[in-house]
Amino acid sequence: MIDITLLGCGGSLPTPNRSLTSLLLSHNGKNILIDCGEGTQVSMKIAHTGFKNIDIICLTHVHADHVAGLPGLLLTIGNSGRVDPLLLVAPTKSKDILSGLLKLCMALPFEVRFLECNEDRVTRFHHNGIDIQALPVEHSIPTVCYSLNISRKKKFNVDKALENNIPKIYWSVLQSGKKVEHEDTTYTPDMVLGNDRKGLKICYCTDTRPIPELNNFIFDSDLFICEGMYGDDSEVSKAIQNKHMLFSEAAYLAKNSNVKELWLTHFSPSLSEPIIYLDKTQEIFKNTIIGEDRLSTSLKFE
Repeated sequence: MIDITLLGCGGSLPTPNRSLTSLLLSHNGKNILIDCGEGTQVSMKIAHTGFKNIDIICLTHVHADHVAGLPGLLLTIGNSGRVDPLLLVAPTKSKDILSGLLKLCMALPFEVRFLECNEDRVTRFHHNGIDIQALPVEHSIPTVCYSLNISRKKKFNVDKALENNIPKIYWSVLQSGKKVEHEDTTYTPDMVLGNDRKGLKICYCTDTRPIPELNNFIFDSDLFICEGMYGDDSEVSKAIQNKHMLFSEAAYLAKNSNVKELWLTHFSPSLSEPIIYLDKTQEIFKNTIIGEDRLSTSLKFE
């Protein structure tokens, strides 16, 4: 199971009822934060998420509305008693900017490690049982969107273990994924485990045009969280110029990629009532939800 909280759904600048972009994912007692705009800490306080167990902060890019909350949050994490290293993931050519930003933090009691994503291909890494991928997308500066995949363990197959004449004392070891050597015989996990089972997939995408590569990247997502900077299709020229997306473009991405559910986020400050564009968007992709600060859900394996 994974818990997901949209901490902030604003773009460009905060409004009285909307913090800037941030998303928190909790799995196995550990947290991953994606983006950290102004208001992230306030929203976390309201949602009672805690600060200490954030192990990774993934940034889509280093525009201020996505990173301005970072120095304060890192100081708060330090004051919570954290001493273990924290990984900061960001697009290529971001490290110098972030290093300058972190000078505001002075001496933190934990190490901040950097991972810069590839400029022209998917970056992939693993953490706490989650396969995380970052895809370069189209914005005014280097930007990535993220996919988080949680695999599901294969089910133990008693019949298969018996057919392979495997002693019962080794069943639990093999089920855990380890092989066993016994009297010149090697027993492997595949000799007791069933078929692959569907896991969970969450994708997060802001500040980009709807490039073709996104379709495969987000395909089969259980939850697709995507920017909807503009609700009115008449603003398409503005979306192209500023390299953002319309509600309808996000909906078509979801529809064409077999996504189960779409959350729209990263709204323009001028978009005071995104709900008025929901019906038209749902004509394209029915299972569309208008994001709001601290919108949350829990995803479970089928």
